[in-house]
Order: sequence, then structure tokens, then C-alpha cells
Amino acid sequence: MHRLGAASRRESDSPVILYTRRVMLGASEIQGLKVTPLRRISDERGAVLHMLRDDSSVFERFGEIYFSTVYPGAIKGWHRHQQMTLNYAVPVGMIKLVCYDDRPTSPTSGNLVELHVGELNYLLVTIPPMVWNGFKGEGVTTALVANCATVHHSPDEIDRMDPFTGTIPYDWALRNG
Repeated sequence: MHRLGAASRRESDSPVILYTRRVMLGASEIQGLKVTPLRRISDERGAVLHMLRDDSSVFERFGEIYFSTVYPGAIKGWHRHQQMTLNYAVPVGMIKLVCYDDRPTSPTSGNLVELHVGELNYLLVTIPPMVWNGFKGEGVTTALVANCATVHHSPDEIDRMDPFTGTIPYDWALRNG
């Protein structure tokens, strides 16, 4: 049996984080939101894409893992979880992920963060409870979004809002130029 040696394997370069901050009220982030570059190990047979380990600094606990597909141009949002921490990774396709903090006691309340996440920018995005989020499929292929959540899904634990509400100051339209 032939085994690939270390010289035959290659790990992709550290990703360039496509990260657009839309900052309001002078702060620069959303409290509790974490963006972690992920490893993609490729060779002539394919690739291994890491997502989350139990010894990671962002790992809290395991509730469930599920996958969501999103078609190019389709929007899934807005939603927020009351108890669940989300851990999103996008191994296939690309999405624009937007998070908005309206927690009244948060020092980053009013801040909005936009990230471009997927196979061209492979990241783990950890979103704390009570932060609104939504995503839009980018490019020409269906994106696959994986979520390793800290609690199992319950309809009583999630709040939803129309993606075109004026409550969250965000325009989902493509910005050219």
C-alpha cells in the first residue's frame, strides 16, 4: 500500500479573511463573535477540511450538527437564538454572513459585521446567543453551511425577522464597484 509522505501533502496557505466591518456607534466588533481561520489539507486525492475540535478555544459543548443549503442570491435570515451558540463553516460555495448586535447591555450594541465565508475563505464563525444573523448565497453554485450548535434546535428558542425589515440597518443588495 502506498502512503503519502509529508512531502506529498500540502496544507493550504492561511486564508485571507474577506471581512467587511460595517461599524456603528464607534465600536469595531460584536462582543462574543469569533472568526477562526480553518485548515484545509489538500493533495491529488482531494481535501480534508477541519471544522471544530473539542480542544478548540471556541468549543463550548455539542448540541447538534446540521447542514443548510442556500442557493445563489437566496437569503436566509434574520434569526437569532436565545440560548444556542452557532459555529458556522462553509465547505462548499460562498455566503455573505451578516451579524447584528442589538443586545441592550452589550458594549457593541448597534454594530453590524459582514463576512464572506466559504471555500475561498474557509473560516469558523462563532456567533453568541441573542445576536441576529443571516446569510446570502454568493457566486453561481449552491453553498453548504454546516452548523455545530451548542444546543439542539427548538422552535421555542429562535426568533425570526424578515430579511428586508428596516429594524436591522442592512441592505442585502449586491454592491458593485
